[in-house]
Amino acid sequence: MLKGIIFDYGGTLDTNGIHWAEVLWEQYQALGLPVEKSHFREAYVHGERTMARQLLVQPDDDFRQVLLVKSRLQLAWLVAEGLLDAQHYPVEKYADALAGRGYAYASRVVRNALEIVEKLKMKYNLVLVSNFYGNIHAILKDFGLLCLFNAVIESAVVGVRKPDPAIYRLGVEAMGFRPDEIAVVGDSYSKDMIPAHAVGCRTVWLKGIGWGSENDEADITLPDVVIGDLAELPAAIERLEI
Repeated sequence: MLKGIIFDYGGTLDTNGIHWAEVLWEQYQALGLPVEKSHFREAYVHGERTMARQLLVQPDDDFRQVLLVKSRLQLAWLVAEGLLDAQHYPVEKYADALAGRGYAYASRVVRNALEIVEKLKMKYNLVLVSNFYGNIHAILKDFGLLCLFNAVIESAVVGVRKPDPAIYRLGVEAMGFRPDEIAVVGDSYSKDMIPAHAVGCRTVWLKGIGWGSENDEADITLPDVVIGDLAELPAAIERLEI
């Protein structure tokens, strides 16, 4: 019998299964930025690696600020590599536009996710396990999610990152139940499903648009349930109860 649910955050509750690189790429296109997708992906990786090395996000920063930092790093790299003309596409102007559009997107998705999480909270203990930058509490509070979780395990705080199964073990410990009494819900096959399965949890894969070909190459028999939309989650959890 299930007693608790561990949620991933980024790509799960804020995009409904779409990798943030794909969300931002859509915003690049909407703003008319003349960048090839292959170059954008390089810029995205550069930004993520820089943010992992440097303390660029403060604990009180909301998600718009996170997106502003990401976008600045990406655009500055594209300019430095000669792939974007800063005179016609000023970094600060377009970083601000990308952050605003991305934040509005996440706000819309989280509003729908909030209703689902609230319903599940009535029956299950909930814990969040996320790779983030040290400000996940501020983001959850901003979006009205923080009060729904019994505990929050954040990589920047605990010093362990997915796909290391140890971060999910911390989630299990925070929950206080056996691993087989807990379902893990996440969008990433490699960072959520595999490590959660390794520690003995039940798994619900929100299979959407992942990074590159990861989803196409995944073993769909490993997760206990595969869903394509967060709206399917309550029914998926019921299936695990049988």
